[in-house]
Amino acid sequence: MYALGIDLGTTFTAAAICRDGRVEIAELGSRAAAIPSVVLLRDDETILTGESANRRGLTEPHRMAREFKRRLGDTTPILLGGAPYSAETLMSRLLQSVIGEVAQREGGQPDAICISHPANWGPYKTDLLQQAVRLANIEQPVTLTTEPVAAAVFYAHQQRVDPDSVVAVYDLGGGTFDAAVLRKTPHGFTILGQPEGIERMGGIDFDAAVFHHVSQALGGKLAELDEDDPASIAAAARLREECVAAKEALSSDTDVTISVLLPNIATEVRLTRAELEAMVRPALSETIAALRRALRSAEVDPAQLHAVLLVGGSSRMPLVAQLVSAELGRPVAIDAHPKHAIALGSAWLVGDGADAITAPGPVTASDTVTASDTASAPRSDPAPTGSAVPPRASARSMTPPSATAAVGRAVAAPATPDGPPPASSRRRLPWLVAAAVLAVVLLAGGVSYGMTRGDTSERPDLVEAGDTGPTASPSASTVPPDEQCTDEIKRNERWVCLSAATVTDGQLIVEFEVQWAGGAPSVGDGYHVHLYGGDGVDPSDEAMATNTEAPGLLWMTDETSPATLSADQVAGVVGEHPKICARIADQWHHLVPAVDGGYTTGNCVPISRV
Repeated sequence: MYALGIDLGTTFTAAAICRDGRVEIAELGSRAAAIPSVVLLRDDETILTGESANRRGLTEPHRMAREFKRRLGDTTPILLGGAPYSAETLMSRLLQSVIGEVAQREGGQPDAICISHPANWGPYKTDLLQQAVRLANIEQPVTLTTEPVAAAVFYAHQQRVDPDSVVAVYDLGGGTFDAAVLRKTPHGFTILGQPEGIERMGGIDFDAAVFHHVSQALGGKLAELDEDDPASIAAAARLREECVAAKEALSSDTDVTISVLLPNIATEVRLTRAELEAMVRPALSETIAALRRALRSAEVDPAQLHAVLLVGGSSRMPLVAQLVSAELGRPVAIDAHPKHAIALGSAWLVGDGADAITAPGPVTASDTVTASDTASAPRSDPAPTGSAVPPRASARSMTPPSATAAVGRAVAAPATPDGPPPASSRRRLPWLVAAAVLAVVLLAGGVSYGMTRGDTSERPDLVEAGDTGPTASPSASTVPPDEQCTDEIKRNERWVCLSAATVTDGQLIVEFEVQWAGGAPSVGDGYHVHLYGGDGVDPSDEAMATNTEAPGLLWMTDETSPATLSADQVAGVVGEHPKICARIADQWHHLVPAVDGGYTTGNCVPISRV
């Protein structure tokens, strides 16, 4: 029994396994643990990935795709041997290959999977990643998380990070750059402010700079090569690999020699670390500026930082640590596994609670690890018209851009062909809501408030603060009808049931179950949940039809992981309504009618003292 964390990188893909409270890097390749993020279509229409695709691509570059993570969301197809593919399709093939390789080595399929993605991806790109998961035909529950959160979780397992400590993540990978600021909470990490990123910035750009340096040194010899000659194509590809190796070697050496073996010239080109740093310094200055913007958005002064985590293979360049440390005046933590930290953190996220998982039940962030109590504010990625409906859309607040949304999300299991989906499609979901009104009460009175649905037999009854006596499970007769998750509710094709919620450190953690009936839930164009302030009365469709006019509407979501609402969003709503309720809505935000009439597809939770 094990859990699997996957880092689908632009240039390399890594994976890690969590078993029995320990994580280790999964060996995906024969020469290194990480494999190239490369897909190749052979003449017989079979697909190769990783090292084998990279080797064959030296002589068949027109059949190979690399760096397609950068193309996610681009409607222009990627041609492999003349056949069109989308970036998400290629990502799904790579996912299939990684999971299959790990399963073969481990002697069985993982029980749960966590896949990371850049923090600055908005709803559209995360939707496409979820579609890649669906196309990969993954039967296990899949959770998505952001790369900075995964990196912070791994760091917290290596070094002591006290609650309320603030860390910044500087993630410079092969193709993208991410900067995020996170605060350690008793339940994990919460992203502060707006993560910043540069989508086309990473190691492959530095590789191109080195290749250009060599080309200039050769005085036009590269331009003389016949682009249709297989020997010339292979020689140029090998030269690019030499340039990559030289760039990586300069992280520890002060100078390197690049061998040039082309049909029209055989020589060597010397490159020093100073020359490489001069090439990349302007680009690195842009990353420092992005990190500064992330700090300003989080309203965090550099002096407040516990540390700055440097992750991603390109962060190993000595110049990176020098620039970050000089700019912020704070210690930098250079990970011993910069290429694997995100995969290792992803494995921790989904694997910490793996011993409590019973297949085929779903894995959610709350079920697996407290460190997944995270939030980010994704940017808005405009989706092209006519784009395919994704299997799940990410959570969206009612008042962007100030709102924050989930960074971790679980993808529903596919429906069975002959009926509703298996139990794995029923999720018990934690929600983090920044309850400003309740936080004031917490600070003033030193007591904790919570919300609970009393029909959960495993939860203790509500007691007054200071009551230390034993508690008893409430009977259904003591629970108001609107708070019960009744059989009538679960007779609906789609339903949601709130189960419990507790205010902790000014945040409201809510758990619930949801049934999607095997569909593809989506706030934008599918069924989703309306979570709103209520008074126990089943709402009318007219009152809940739109997300701008509905009084007391808190959140619309199809997520299965924590999310945090800003104080501005909930101020007045929690205070004005005695209960929080949930209902299922359709793509037009109309409430879905219940089987027996009305719109009772969910229940409510009262605000009570515990």
